[in-house]
Amino acid sequence: MPVLAQVDLRLDAGPLDYTLLAVYFAFVLGIGFLARRSVSSSLDFLLSGRSLPAWVTGLAFISANLGAIELLGMAANGAQYGMATVHYYWIGAIPAMVFLGLVMMPFYYGSKVRSVPEFLRRRFGKGAHLVNAISFAVAQVLIAGVNLYALAFLLNLMLGWPIPLSVVIAAAIVLTYTALGGLSAAIYNEVLQFFVIVAALLPLTIVGLHKVGGWQGLVDKVTGGPGGAEQLSAWPATELTGIQNPVLSVIGIVFGLGFVLSFGYWTTNFAEVQRALSAKSMSAARRTPIIGAYPKMLIPFVIIIPGIIAALVVPEMVALKAGDDSSGVVYNNALPALIGELLPNGMLGVAITGLLASFMAGVAANVSSFNTVFTYDLWQDYVRKDRPDEYYLRVGRLATIGGTVVAIGTAFLAAGYGNIMDYIQALFSFFNAPLFATFILAMFWKRMSAAAGWAGLVAGTLGAVAVFVLAETGVVDLPGQGASFVGAGVAFAVDIVVSVVVTVFTRPVPQERLVGLVYSLTPKEDRRHSTTGDDAGWYRSPLLLGIGVLVLTAVLNIVFG
Repeated sequence: MPVLAQVDLRLDAGPLDYTLLAVYFAFVLGIGFLARRSVSSSLDFLLSGRSLPAWVTGLAFISANLGAIELLGMAANGAQYGMATVHYYWIGAIPAMVFLGLVMMPFYYGSKVRSVPEFLRRRFGKGAHLVNAISFAVAQVLIAGVNLYALAFLLNLMLGWPIPLSVVIAAAIVLTYTALGGLSAAIYNEVLQFFVIVAALLPLTIVGLHKVGGWQGLVDKVTGGPGGAEQLSAWPATELTGIQNPVLSVIGIVFGLGFVLSFGYWTTNFAEVQRALSAKSMSAARRTPIIGAYPKMLIPFVIIIPGIIAALVVPEMVALKAGDDSSGVVYNNALPALIGELLPNGMLGVAITGLLASFMAGVAANVSSFNTVFTYDLWQDYVRKDRPDEYYLRVGRLATIGGTVVAIGTAFLAAGYGNIMDYIQALFSFFNAPLFATFILAMFWKRMSAAAGWAGLVAGTLGAVAVFVLAETGVVDLPGQGASFVGAGVAFAVDIVVSVVVTVFTRPVPQERLVGLVYSLTPKEDRRHSTTGDDAGWYRSPLLLGIGVLVLTAVLNIVFG
């Protein structure tokens, strides 16, 4: 860990800052103890008994994504690539979130599946189910490890806490409230964490803009610095993709990020879908990702902008941006470095608490989805069937402990990446891109066979891994996150081709088994949601809410494009 030893970003945190941290930890643990009272079955523990309102699940949906990957990674992207980073939101998130709510949630929620892998088991049988359940479980402990490492990295830099101690403390707190109250504790803490994160980042953005002379000062300084005015334009983002041809770069963003990676993540990643499945009705489940899309649309202004500002006002970041990396600073330092540069004591406590909240939200999302898939899709289906429900409740709690321990072990895999978004996008290209291809075929092509379900997943994953290896060994030149975009496209295409070929030579699944799982075989009334009671009112229409956020996002793309 030489980087940590070379960079001095230590903060002079005072008693007030530590008091704020202690109060926050007390609130988090208190929510876990309160949520425990409502847990009487495995469904309560793992899916909140499907009882939560849409505004709670919607905020939890977006907060679960506001982990270390989002804050440190996107601020790092902002410092390194500038405004092109908004593609991860306006192209790479919002359309897929709306698609999930309008098109896919009726199948997930209406079929009463308890997880995404369970949907594949009903559609294809055990082959695809086992492949997806194992790959998802592995992905979640790897991604939880990224969040834990980033938290330890932050606390070491800013407070001087040893990295192993930081990892264990953060993991212990998340483990305590998740093991006590299950998904409800995780979700209600994610709602709290959303507001804490915004309270931390909004003042930092305002102070940072004031420091550089407002928006016009930001424009002038970026234009006159490394990268020039292109850093303020979202398109064609050649530096971000690593693809020098502008047309091909745009295609890479739209297809690789905006379609394959984005739809693969938001529509099939159970860590997100689980929040919608915990909603109390079909309407609330459909609204969950769309409600989350509204704050998601605005998040770039409090994450990416501070990253850009850090590259202008933090001396070590300015030098790195100019090509001098002798200080040992990396782009992942952008957000904590800016906090140390701009915020006084007291405000430091708010900022540090906000960052801790984000990291714990990310870990909790990974762990709570891992324990559900492990309990229902691996243990119950393949190890111990037909046991009493209280047995699976105990397994769920033990899986929470086991997943957290394994995540601690994987935390240091992220240490070799100066920008953790490079690492995480590679993981998404491995696991999410082929899964999305399988899901699209599964839901809209009734002929697709059971053998094609698992064969396509395996082949697509191997395709993405092959691109990653070629890029890492220098066989193909794809710097930045270009390898992930290309790998995702390859995974998607390979999955489709293999699935079609295998389907041609194998028997289809009997149609009577596919009602509620395939679009053309599911009656319209089964895909509709209630419009009475708590679901009444035009303002609760998923379609209207979805159109609204897409229009606003299109406007932002035009203004900042």
